[in-house]
Amino acid sequence: MTLHADIDAASCTVVRGHHLWPAEVIDFPYLRMSLTCSVVLLLILAVREASLHPGCALHSETLEGLSREGDIVIRGSFVVHSSFRFLQPSFHDVPERISCEGFQIRYYRDVLGMIFAIEEINRTPNLLPNMTLGFRVYDSCMSEARAIMGTLGLLSGVESIVPAYNCWPHQLLAGIVGDLLSALSIPMARMLGIFHVPQISHGAMLSALSDKLQFPSFLRTVPSNKFQAIALAQMMRRFQWFWVGMVVVDNDAGEQGGHAIRQGIEKNGGCVAFVAKIHLSYTKNKVLQVVEVIKQHSVNVIILLSPEMHVTALMDALYDITGKVFVASASFQINPGLFTKQSWEVLNGTVGLVHNTGQMPGFWDFLCHLHPSTSTGETFINLFWEKAFNCKWAQSQGNYTAPGDLRPNVVPCSGKEALEKVARDLFELNDLSYTQHVYLAVYFYAHALNELILCKPGNGPFVNGTCANASDIQPWQVLHYVKSVHFTTKTGDNVSFDENGDVMAAYNIINVQVQNNTFGFIKVGSFDNRAPEGQKIVVNASTIVWNTRDKQVPRTICTEHCQPGYRKAPREGQPVCCNDCLPCSLGEFTNESDAAECQRCPDDHWPNEKRDICVPRVIEFLSYEEPLGVVLAITATFLTLLATAILCTFLWYHETPIVRANNRGLSYLLLLALMLCFLCSLVFIGQPTSLSCMVRQTLFGVVFSISISSVLAKTILVIMAFNATSHHSPWRRWLGPNTANGVVCLCSMLQVIICTVWILKSPPFPEMNMEANEGRIVFQCNEGHSFFFYCMMGYMALLALVSFMVAFLARTLPASFNETKLITFSMLVFVSVWLSFIPAYTSTRGKYMVAVEVFTIQSSSAGLLGCIFFPKCFIILLKPKCNTREHIKEKANYGNTMKKH
Repeated sequence: MTLHADIDAASCTVVRGHHLWPAEVIDFPYLRMSLTCSVVLLLILAVREASLHPGCALHSETLEGLSREGDIVIRGSFVVHSSFRFLQPSFHDVPERISCEGFQIRYYRDVLGMIFAIEEINRTPNLLPNMTLGFRVYDSCMSEARAIMGTLGLLSGVESIVPAYNCWPHQLLAGIVGDLLSALSIPMARMLGIFHVPQISHGAMLSALSDKLQFPSFLRTVPSNKFQAIALAQMMRRFQWFWVGMVVVDNDAGEQGGHAIRQGIEKNGGCVAFVAKIHLSYTKNKVLQVVEVIKQHSVNVIILLSPEMHVTALMDALYDITGKVFVASASFQINPGLFTKQSWEVLNGTVGLVHNTGQMPGFWDFLCHLHPSTSTGETFINLFWEKAFNCKWAQSQGNYTAPGDLRPNVVPCSGKEALEKVARDLFELNDLSYTQHVYLAVYFYAHALNELILCKPGNGPFVNGTCANASDIQPWQVLHYVKSVHFTTKTGDNVSFDENGDVMAAYNIINVQVQNNTFGFIKVGSFDNRAPEGQKIVVNASTIVWNTRDKQVPRTICTEHCQPGYRKAPREGQPVCCNDCLPCSLGEFTNESDAAECQRCPDDHWPNEKRDICVPRVIEFLSYEEPLGVVLAITATFLTLLATAILCTFLWYHETPIVRANNRGLSYLLLLALMLCFLCSLVFIGQPTSLSCMVRQTLFGVVFSISISSVLAKTILVIMAFNATSHHSPWRRWLGPNTANGVVCLCSMLQVIICTVWILKSPPFPEMNMEANEGRIVFQCNEGHSFFFYCMMGYMALLALVSFMVAFLARTLPASFNETKLITFSMLVFVSVWLSFIPAYTSTRGKYMVAVEVFTIQSSSAGLLGCIFFPKCFIILLKPKCNTREHIKEKANYGNTMKKH
């Protein structure tokens, strides 16, 4: 068309003129923020430039629409067809127009919802009295370009779009309803925001649309997807799904929405295994790549954050993959007519969010009275009739029909088909989501217009209390009123917009159940963001039918849950919910599953075997009530009685040569010392006390020093006796009891001094040792300063070593007159026992350390007793003939002879 012929200044108004949109409401800095706005401005300049050249013509695409006259017009942009065909321009010919394909009854229902609401309002006497609402609707058919052209057409008012001109004759624009998707609504909102034309979407959920700086005139009757992210995250937590996948639409809505959902899931302790992108424009190879991603991961739950038309090809490709359960976001309309029977099987068991939807009284009757003959001028009624009854009109009307829209074996349409019998299934009236939100959007405009018309001058909201001119309503004035509308629906629901132009966040949770080739939606729960924390989501899991092999709630975890007693350890390079379960360390416990850290038990408690609770520690010491203590006590008693019996034997046979031969006094002293050694081991058994702790080590050290000193004295006397055979030998004056007593007293006194200083400076004391043994408190004696303990043990070791060396050097003396060989062997046993004591003592803890020391005391003492006194007792008791002076002299002479040779 030529501009100078088709644009009449009397009938068309330049959009940016003062008459319709005052210049002061145009935000010119904002125009430079948007590429879309820049395009619109270029189009405006192109029109003005063309008007200066009468021969120029502006070519634009003609859009078909659905319209009805009225005093005030509400315009709409709807998805009616699920796809479009667009050929890339070759720039050699005129580009072909975008054609729509895949007429969908489910989407057409949204258009009918708008028509039904307008007709209902026009019949309501107390709402917009003496005025009628009209409408004009365009089909965006999933194309951003179609949505932009439709918006320009709605603003222009002519079939052939003239940007920045309003050519609507005698009709006032209230606002625009639509579009369904965020991807389509965003470019519309940017253009409409320039001119402050109100736009109410019934399905766009992108949270960015709540930003009033970018989208000042955008409102919606569905909640922002930030609440959807909260609802989905809580649903994952409700079913214990901590390892999920996501399929998102490849656009801004999918990118931002997927990020929000992922954050919510990770905040609740879960993680996302993969995020795969999908779009209806994807080729078959790209769809198969998404299928491979799903196959490669072990997740059993996949979130669908995409409008349904984008995943139709993916659902067909997933037919052979079983055991996967899909969770549909609110943007995913489960439209049975859009999917094949194979896809039905894939979607069976799907759990999804749908917007909280009320009833539309009278809508059923309205649908049943649809007919091509009574819907004159409606673009989509013939397409609906053909698809509903699988027939074809003799002369197809409209340009939307495509061969793929009709099934095989079509028959001619007669117009007598009974719509009432199939309407409920065709229009899926069990789920009015989105359609009811279109219905609400129309009522928002109606109530806003009603408030605008009823305004009284002086009480108006504009400058100086003025009201809008009812005969010349401006869209920016309608926008002012519609933001503050609050009304109650026929079903009693209160609805209004918040400061961001959003409505209350509430969802129903539905379950898809396919039975006998019937696609059913069962409500199984709800989500209400206004509810208290912990009660926002309610789910009746018993009514859900799962599409899993065992028909149970699917389990989807990267790793098994960590049981109480274990903590989670993240795997390097893996998501946060992929971890290993490590047992709690010693002294730590955890009584909850999937604990990040273990807790330490109190000092007087210890974790049980499973390490899931703390129990009081067992107080441990070597007691007389346990078998080990009883055995050691019996052994000590037996050895004491044995030493006593030997002492009695020696006292009884004290005049015999074998007793007199090696200093009877020292033998008696040694036997008494050994008896005390056996008895002092009993002090180590039993509950430690202050007295027993001070006595046991010091008594043991002193008594053992007396024993070793006695052995040393006996050895020295034997050596001196054999070296003092001559009457003039100087050794003879050292023979006698005084020397023996002096050696014993001197050697013992040094040990007594060490032990006395020990008790005075750092006495041993009882203590509760909580570190020595796992799960037990060792009641033990703290030896005080370890220096004194090592001094006592070291001095005793020195005595033993000297006694051993002296006895070893005297081992060749005649056996009948001395016991150096017996002493040598006894000291060898003594030293060996105490050398083995050192590693055994240091490698044990608790009562076993005490038991090792007691055993060493008894075994070393028994070695002395047995090696020195058993051979003598054998002769005294069993071979008395050998216990005579003659026998001893005979053996002595034989020994001296052997020594000379």
